[in-house]
Amino acid sequence: MLSPAIETVAPVSEGAELAPGLTALEHLSRNRALDVYDVWDARRHCRCIAKTVRPDRLDDERIVARLRQEGALLARLGHPHIVRAYETREEPQPIVILETLSGETLDHLMGAASGPMPVEQLALLGLHLASALAYLHGEGYLHVDVKPSNVIVDQGWAKLLDLSLSRPPGPGPAGMATARYLSPEQARGGCFTAAVDVWGLGVVLFDAATRQLPFPELERVRYPQ
Repeated sequence: MLSPAIETVAPVSEGAELAPGLTALEHLSRNRALDVYDVWDARRHCRCIAKTVRPDRLDDERIVARLRQEGALLARLGHPHIVRAYETREEPQPIVILETLSGETLDHLMGAASGPMPVEQLALLGLHLASALAYLHGEGYLHVDVKPSNVIVDQGWAKLLDLSLSRPPGPGPAGMATARYLSPEQARGGCFTAAVDVWGLGVVLFDAATRQLPFPELERVRYPQ
């Protein structure tokens, strides 16, 4: 848990400038490292999504570097099932500007559903995500954190989000990413390959198809950070 002092650091308020030409319309989410905003981009004359380091975490070089890496990677990717980034700004702090997506997270859709996902929708979801991951792997990167909250679905069209943990294949630390979707090599630490994303995709599809996790006991495991 974050300390109470850190939790009370307020996000940028509605109507304030997040950066020159970027007006905050709504604060969408906050995690341990980042804030996400719905913004008006005066340069593009439209709404965008702005992802930036929390003001109280700007001195954490690892978090700042991860955000910059994600912005640079997304800016050079081009795939219909991966969220698009327009640019990374550096002033007054690193900010990645992303396209605005309609629809809802797969996590939310699954939580609101009364039962398993219909087979036709499940097949389309698997096709879209497998296509995105195959492209990403072809570009030399792994996603590493495939899970329902990192997928947006709009009328059957799925897009993969959040490449903040993306990395080239190779050695990786134990417990990296989200416990219930970890592959064995992520759980224990080891050589990360495309198999970590195949595992994550399999767990997501299993969850959507059955409304159960294949290995629910993994939620109780505490991994080293």
